Amino acid sequence: MSVIKRAVMAKSLLVLLLAGTTAVAGAQTVNSLKKHDSNAPVDFAADRIELQDRADRAVLTGNVDVKQGDMRLRSARLTIAYNSAAQTEVTRMDASGGVVLTTATENARSQYAIYDLRTRLVTMIGNVVIARAGKGETRGNRLVLNMNSGAASLDGGGSGGGRVTGRFNPPPRTTGAPGKN
Repeated sequence: MSVIKRAVMAKSLLVLLLAGTTAVAGAQTVNSLKKHDSNAPVDFAADRIELQDRADRAVLTGNVDVKQGDMRLRSARLTIAYNSAAQTEVTRMDASGGVVLTTATENARSQYAIYDLRTRLVTMIGNVVIARAGKGETRGNRLVLNMNSGAASLDGGGSGGGRVTGRFNPPPRTTGAPGKN
């Protein structure tokens, strides 16, 4: 195989790899977050809520379901921290227990998630798995989503040996004349 043909194949594989995964070590853009309205109201539901006014927090437990625009977060437990100065302002949400974050095109799972509403960063920690329907998945230990820019960064670490791993599905190969594929 010629050096030029190998270079073209290597470049094609790299393009497929970057297009087929949602986030890799370093920053990538998560498509559905580009249009996410992080100023939209946040709706929540749970089996139980405990208000801890002196600590400026609320603890939701049991089938927690939080929605903001087209983004949805589900977990077993969610702690909402707020500032109760002049007007109550939610500043942070900490989720744990089977955390699932769903957008229009992506789905991410982890053990824990933190949504800092001031900085508009979502951090998912512990056995993170990001999947795009029919396009593959990426695994790591810590995912940071910037809701302002749509950038995502996934780090290795944890029990995975410190590496980000993934799988993608290449587009179907079309048959043609020999040597033209």
